[in-house]
Amino acid sequence: MASHRSAAHLWGIPRPEDDPIDVMLTERRREANLPRVVVHRPRDRRDLSPVLRQNIRTSNILRLLCDLGAVDPDSVVAAVGHVVTNGLASPVALRTAVEVHARRGRRGVPAFREALEDWVLDDKPVDSILEPAMRKLVTTHNLPPVEFHPMVGAYEVDFRIIDSPIILECDGWETHGRNRRRFEKDRVRDGELTAMGNIVVRFTYRGITRYAAREADRIRRNVRRWAPHLDLGGNPADT
Repeated sequence: MASHRSAAHLWGIPRPEDDPIDVMLTERRREANLPRVVVHRPRDRRDLSPVLRQNIRTSNILRLLCDLGAVDPDSVVAAVGHVVTNGLASPVALRTAVEVHARRGRRGVPAFREALEDWVLDDKPVDSILEPAMRKLVTTHNLPPVEFHPMVGAYEVDFRIIDSPIILECDGWETHGRNRRRFEKDRVRDGELTAMGNIVVRFTYRGITRYAAREADRIRRNVRRWAPHLDLGGNPADT
């Protein structure tokens, strides 16, 4: 089955284009010698039931996060963020996977545990990933600078473009249409912010990491409409 970095790609987690191909053999007695392919023969056989992704046998999401830390530990934080915000697995399931595989001495588990602690507090995502992701979007696409968690009236918002009425709000994993009360509360909040003369632009973590150029263009169009005095500079996505 596809595993490690290849499984991350198949689950939609952003990965470098030059990643090697990772495959996992579920039977250690089998042999495989494929060019440009990294073959893994796991001793820990827990959570090895494959799922189909793009019609390819792929390791499941819990196993993937354990394995990814063994080959690319620096990428696990963003991978956990993708999984949580897209509802691919609950924080409770991720914590359970960490504890189960930790008892088996898995090499990738420390990175998985650290990423989960960075990303989730009381079963909800925290800001440790959101802020650098937004700042990367702003820098890469030459958008005006943003202020993180400023107070606007009575509300603490996610981001505000400095010297503008434009507020950028991120919908986390809990608010993707699952929690009706939270959805309605956010709409009331947006209405009150708009009544104060602000423009609220909503996005998702997945949007600013996987579809960065598209989201940057959406922000840029709002800046041109509502804050034309700000310098947008060049747009690397157009070059």
